[in-house]
This record gives sequence, C-alpha cells and structure tokens, in this order.
Amino acid sequence: MRVAVIGGGPGGLYFAALAKQLSPSWSVTVWERNARGDAFGFGVVFSDETLDGIAQADPVVFAAMSAEFARWSDIDVRYDGQVRTSGGHGFAALDRNRLRAVLEERCAALGVEVRYRTEAPPVERLSAEYDLVVAADGVRSATRASHPASFGTELDERSCRYMWLATDRVFEAFTFIVEQRDFGALQVHAYPFDGRRSTFIVEIAEEAWRRAGFEALADREFARGESDEASVRRCEEILADHLDGHRLIPNASRWIRFTTVRNTSWRHGNVVLLGDAAHTAHFSIGSGTKLAMEDALALAASLHEHPSVEQALAAYEAERKPVVESTQRAAQASLEWFENVGRYTGQDADRFAFNLLTRSRRVTYGTLRERDPAFVDAVDAAFAEGPAVPPMFRPLRLAGLTLRNRVVVPPLATYSATDGLPSGFERAQLAGHALGGAGLVFAGSVAVAPEGRATPGCTGLWTAEQERAWGELVAGVRAVCDTPLGIQLTHAGRRAATTTPGPDGVGRPLGPAGWPTLAASALPWEVGGPTPREATEADLARVVADFAAAAARAERAGFDVLELQFGHGHLVSGFLSPLTNTRRDLYGGSPAARLRFPLRVLAAVRAAWPAAKPLVVRISACDWAEGGTTGAEAVGIARALAAGGADAVDVSTGEVVAHQRPAYGRSYQTPFADLIRHASGVPTIAVGAISSYDDANSIVLAGRADLVAVGRAHLWDPLWTLHAAAEQGYTGPGAAWPRSWLAGSRKPAGPRGDRVAPRLHLLREAPVPVRRRWLPAAAPRPPAVARSR
Repeated sequence: MRVAVIGGGPGGLYFAALAKQLSPSWSVTVWERNARGDAFGFGVVFSDETLDGIAQADPVVFAAMSAEFARWSDIDVRYDGQVRTSGGHGFAALDRNRLRAVLEERCAALGVEVRYRTEAPPVERLSAEYDLVVAADGVRSATRASHPASFGTELDERSCRYMWLATDRVFEAFTFIVEQRDFGALQVHAYPFDGRRSTFIVEIAEEAWRRAGFEALADREFARGESDEASVRRCEEILADHLDGHRLIPNASRWIRFTTVRNTSWRHGNVVLLGDAAHTAHFSIGSGTKLAMEDALALAASLHEHPSVEQALAAYEAERKPVVESTQRAAQASLEWFENVGRYTGQDADRFAFNLLTRSRRVTYGTLRERDPAFVDAVDAAFAEGPAVPPMFRPLRLAGLTLRNRVVVPPLATYSATDGLPSGFERAQLAGHALGGAGLVFAGSVAVAPEGRATPGCTGLWTAEQERAWGELVAGVRAVCDTPLGIQLTHAGRRAATTTPGPDGVGRPLGPAGWPTLAASALPWEVGGPTPREATEADLARVVADFAAAAARAERAGFDVLELQFGHGHLVSGFLSPLTNTRRDLYGGSPAARLRFPLRVLAAVRAAWPAAKPLVVRISACDWAEGGTTGAEAVGIARALAAGGADAVDVSTGEVVAHQRPAYGRSYQTPFADLIRHASGVPTIAVGAISSYDDANSIVLAGRADLVAVGRAHLWDPLWTLHAAAEQGYTGPGAAWPRSWLAGSRKPAGPRGDRVAPRLHLLREAPVPVRRRWLPAAAPRPPAVARSR
C-alpha cells in the first residue's frame, strides 16, 4: 500500500509513524514545504486522556515526549488585581518544535520518507498514484479547498483578534489574565512549556483592538514569517505588570482572527482530511495539535482494522466526528465567552473565576468540587455571604414571593384535557411535581381562548367552569405542600389546531377537524400547511381582553406566579420575530413596532395581575434561522418587557419557524439567558436540555441565570429536586421533604452497598497534592531549539 501525507506537522508525522509501525511493508511518504528544524509556534498542551492514548500506541514517542514535559495541575485566574487558583486539573505541555523533532526522528527510524522543502504535488495526481492521500495541510488546506462540494466546508471566522506569542517569563500554572482598560477588556491565555518559556496568547475584541491603537500599528502587509513588532511592544507595555520585567517573544506573530472549520464529510474518494484541515477548536479549551494527534491514532487504527481504504475512512470519520463535534461545541461556548468577557467584568473575583472555569460547560460545579473542594467552598461562601449551600438551594425573591430554591418545573403539557378542563392526569402531574421539591412549578400551556389551543387536548382558562377546575386543583396541591404554583397563558396563533406532537415534538394540522387560526401575518407554519388569517385590530383587541380575563381567573384560582408565552411561534411571538411579522401597519417593521402588540398584552395582564405576585414572560431569544431575532433585539425585548412590568424573563429559543436549525446540546439555550441577564439586568430563567443538578449549580453560581428550568428530567423523576439534594448531602430548608416521605429521604443502598473493601496494599500511596505548580528549577532543561527570525 502506498500512502501520501500532505503536511509534516505533528498530526501528519504522527500518523505516518503509526501507519508504518502497524504496517512496515507500506510505503509512506510525507511532503513538507518547510525545512527540517524550521521552528514555528510555541508550546502545545495535552490532556491525560490523549497522553494515555499516545503511551499505548507508541511508547517510544511517549517516552521522548514525557522526558521534556512541563507538568502542573493549577489554573490561575488573574482579574481585578487579584489571583484565584483552582487545582487538580492536570496539564502536560512541551515545545511544539521539540514535539516535531521527536516525531521526525521516529519517522526516520521507522523508514517513513519525509520530503522537506518540497511542495506536495496536486491532490488529483496524488490520488491517482497513491492508494491513500492524507491531507494534514492545516486550517487553510488547499486539499480541502480543491473539493469544497465533497467536503461541505463551513468556515466561521470570528471577530476577536488574537496574537500567538511566547515569553521568557515561566508561569507556574495555566494562567488566564483579564485586564479591563479604558479601551475595553483584553485577555491572555498563558502556560509554561519548558524551563525557559511560556506560551502567551493575547486576545481582544475588535472594537477594543481599534481603541487600543493596534489597528494603526498593524495597518500594513507583513511578509511571510514577519512579526508585527510594534503590536508586540504595545502588548508588553499594557501587560507589563504580568510580565514582571520579562519580554514577549514573537515568531511570525501578527493579529489574526480565529476560524472554526467544520466539514460535513472528511473524505473524498481516497483522500481524507486530518487535524486542522478537517476541523478546528478554539485555543481556549485546548490544543489543535492534540486533536490532530488523536485523529492520527484513529485513522491509523481504522486502516489496520478494516480490509479496504473505503471502509477504513468511513470508520475513521464515524469514530472521530462525534468526538470532534463535542469538542467544537465546548470550544464554541468558550470562544463566545471570551468574545463577550466584558459582560462579566463587574463580577467579584471569586465568581468571575468560577464563571471562567465553567465557561465551556465541560467543567462544572461538580468537577471543580471533586478536583479542588477548597476552591468551590470559597466561591460558595462568597456568593452565599454565609454558610456554604449548593447554589441551586439558595432562595430567591421575585416581586413579593420568596422561592426556597432556584429550580423551576416549566410548563409540561399533558394534552389530556377535554374542553380545556384539566384532567386527572394533569392534577396528578402537578401535585407530584409540587411534592418533588422544586422552588416553583408551572401548569401549562393554558389557552386564553378556544381557538388559541395548540391541540384539542390543551387546557384553557376562558370559562368559569375552567376557573373552578383550576381552583380545585390548586387547593388540592395546597393541602399537601406549600410549593408556589404558576400557570402559563398563551394563544397558539398559527401553531393552533394541530394534533398532539409526535416524536419530533411538532403537531400536524388537524385538517377538517381543526379551526381557523390567527397570526401576525398570513404566513403558514410550514410549506403546504394551512394559512392563518392576519389579525385585524378587532382581533387584537379581543386577544388582549382574553389574556387579561384569563389572568384575572388565574389569580382567583389561587396561582402564585403567572407566565405569558411570548415565544415558540405562538401568536404574540409571531409579532416579535421579523421572520413571522411582515405587517406594514403600526405593529410591523422596526423592533419597536413589533413590540407594540406584545407590550399591549403585557400591560393589560399586569393591570389584572397583583403587583405582589411575580409576572414572568417567556420569549424565543433566537429563531435559529437567517434573518431572525438577533441577540441585541432579544436584549431590547427583555428590557421593554421589564419596563412594562415583567419581573423575570424565561429565555427559550426557536420553534418560531419550521426551517430552524438549532445548535442542540447540553444547556444550549443558557447563553441567551446569560446574555439577557447581564445586558439588561432582568432576572432570567434558563431552560432547555438542563437535566443534571451539576449543571443547575454551575448556571446559578456563574451568574448565567437566576433560576433553572428542568423539564424532561422531571418527567423521568418527579422528585428530581429532592433526589438532587440527597445526592449532595443537603438537608436544609431549600429542599424540604414532605413529612410523609421523610423515611425515604436517604438514598437507598445499591447492590453490594453493605460490602466493606479490605486493605490490599502493604504501603499506602502518598496522596497527589491538589495544588501543583510548574517549578522548573528542579526539572531538566530541554536542549535549545533554533528559532526562525
């Protein structure tokens, strides 16, 4: 078998070495346009997981790398003139050029042919002459660009500027520096990689970059390999306090923007992408070299395990793509956090450090507590201003109501009503969730008019009979617990008159069994669906009256909290989104005009609902479709709702148009709650794919939202909140068990729970210290590496 590798970076070289190691008879040739020994880049960081893979795959390479690692476990967050340290993380780094040298030596020993100072032939020629072509030619991959349709490439260039540097200051830990200056926020990602130097990445938002004077300094073309020396000196000046008299060291360093590379396919015939050619992930969560070397291992193994190149490449992509996509989701969250770091610079040092460490959602309250309990205890105590309590069990006051904890059971429709009357199942579900320990439980979604029901099985609150039924339900719950109860009111608009949602979560039009629907504009929900009637002024007046009347009925029924559904493509949501509101009257056009009818509904409801009782509004902060609601518009909507009397905003996204493309993932909507909370000061509820108490604690303590709505997990376990308290050993007032269930408040013992393990070691191993610094005075110095100018 003949294998061609385009690119002699760590990923390409490692693959070549592994492939040759597994199949010595193969002919493996690497093309590298630079000379052997040319130095590019600085340090690279590896996780313990990746190093375990390298150790198993090639002990020779692992031993050579290990001999030169800088190792430490601490993360320092330098912010507002203070330093907060979290330990127990575990890092290993080394000079990227030393890594290349190790891999070059390994390739030479195994008989891999590496052609230095040689451009690779055109990929079409290589594809014809070789059995396999591995494109490890980087983020600007010419191979990928030659077949854009086959690879389905998406390039997402971000707005922040960054510059990759080194410094001769040897940091003792992974160090994040956040400086708030008159021009804006500037951040540094720094870590040691040998006994003499540290990687030092400076990142800054575009507008702050201009105000800091960098635009003028960088306003010229730089030759290949040339550094922006003027900007480097300016960075030294700004960051002098952190450099402590040391210098910044450039290497072809200039301001660039990060580009996230995604490909729908990683292969085209016998050509396959590897490393940055296939994908990138923001440097704030790790190293592209790490991902490339993981790709190399998986590709070499797949070729060894499968009988044909075609099968091997399919297996490689099937194995690696989910791993990379997971990493990219975390990297995207981290990237966006740093793009908006100025949003958080009002937080105190403890909370800011926790927020930074949990930004990607991969590191959580629980993982930090496991790694460094003292750090989390300190943050807990600072936030609570008293005894440490899990963040989700701290009380919160909304209007005149104090919630005992931060957990909300959102409206969970049962579709079991008849003529809008809550069924026995609805009663049982609400009572079960109220007994389950949450701070607030919502009923819903409840229509304000018969034509406002999404399905025939939806509940309503437009008649006296329905009011009595809800009143009886509330009284029944009150008889067994004191959990505050809320109700969500809605008019489904163009999403009305559908069947009960199927597995995809979407109902289908009822057809002849349905009823006429109403919307902001005469646009069907989906192509081929029924067209709603555009609401007239008389229709709007009637809808406003229906909402106000339903709110008054909800108050008489005894509900404690009222929520208005202004999201998910329902009637009022249709006015807010530019994708669903094409009106030319006073209710359409500008964001202010699109807000006019929603604010009219809110005003009528606020007048009918007591001021001491919280009024919440749910919105879709993003439509997940081109031309939809922007982040700035969502903030404007939240501010207007707060000014109109809303006490909190329940921040959801999507379901506004059928052609949406949501970026699903764990707690994927939380960043929108975070945005609105910090930009508007309005209390927010985070909702969407939140199912663990660990995530709930992280969201609250980081300040991303004030309350956390946990939906489907409560369908799985109606006592989710009480069980979360038991898991954390919490027994305080934020999670009070019903008296009749106290005997079950301790988690039952599992299988073999009574087994006591014997001692099996003569000598106990010394515990690994939580806090470990890189102190190179005791470490061997790596050999000097020539640097390019």
